[in-house]
Amino acid sequence: MELDKIKNTIIQGDCLDVLRQIKSNSVNLIITSPPYYKQREYNGKGIGNERTVDEYLDNLITIFNECVRVTKDTGAIVFNVGDKYEGGGLSLIPQRFAIKVIDSPKVFLVNNLTWNKLNPTPRQDRKKLVQSTEPFFIFAKSKDYVFNLDEYLSHLKLLDGKKSNNNGNNRIGKKYFELIKNCELSDEEKAHAKRELEKVIIDVKNGIIESFRMKIRGIHAKPYGGQAGGRQIQLDKNGFTIIRINGEKLKRDIIESPVESIKNTEHPAVYPLYVVQEIIKLLSNPNDIVLDPFVGSGTTCIAARNLKRNYIGIEIDSNYVKYANSRLKKETELASELLF
Repeated sequence: MELDKIKNTIIQGDCLDVLRQIKSNSVNLIITSPPYYKQREYNGKGIGNERTVDEYLDNLITIFNECVRVTKDTGAIVFNVGDKYEGGGLSLIPQRFAIKVIDSPKVFLVNNLTWNKLNPTPRQDRKKLVQSTEPFFIFAKSKDYVFNLDEYLSHLKLLDGKKSNNNGNNRIGKKYFELIKNCELSDEEKAHAKRELEKVIIDVKNGIIESFRMKIRGIHAKPYGGQAGGRQIQLDKNGFTIIRINGEKLKRDIIESPVESIKNTEHPAVYPLYVVQEIIKLLSNPNDIVLDPFVGSGTTCIAARNLKRNYIGIEIDSNYVKYANSRLKKETELASELLF
């Protein structure tokens, strides 16, 4: 199957059959959310209707192995896998899937990106907490995988800039001055700490560093690990240590987003466009090929096109193929209206 003929299309068919027709090492990124085990009918078709969790996982691994084959060595494979309560307890399906994957030498787990749902579905069971997170497992075939860290969550830097402009810089370091005032350091140590604190605050205001943290003897926990040496010496000698933080805010393995809500949707499980777009920005470049073997409502295709990537979708259900294509068409028409 030639990629040029299937780029920017959604193919109707069983994903395993279609994947087997795609050339090895030809796709830049695979991101998908397979049907969850016994969560929804999906018209009784495809994966998710197995009798046991083990059977479900075996089928999922077979598909995953084909995903690995078609992905380039510089690419990544991202699977969002959901859990299921059986017999009153969680089955730990995502974790069991990830363990099965890393048992193979073909890939390694880069990150377990946690999607924190801001509006999770309430549970009727009064003896269980509401499940508000899901994992997006990021796997790679080699250490040469694309990883655009500056692009990931880059909009947050703009928001932070607006917040700092609104709030001003007057509060920087205020809590540390209070801690120094009430700590057990000697008067000489307190005076030294205040002088150094004032210097680092000026560096933040002048944009020389992003931010800082201060540890004070007797208040904060001792340093540990590889950084214990120098910082511990400073705590012992001066009574404090200052950690200067350069560059952008730390990019963590947690991403917050509401559950997607689309009016009159025909698909029972739409994962969030925002999360998918951030993952695509992180793990691919413009003009790359992004493939979703369980494309469902077409969210991955929309996200890829929004970010000037090529997409390939695979979907077994003809109704969902029509719906995904209609979403793509509406998005295109909306974009055209905004331009003219």
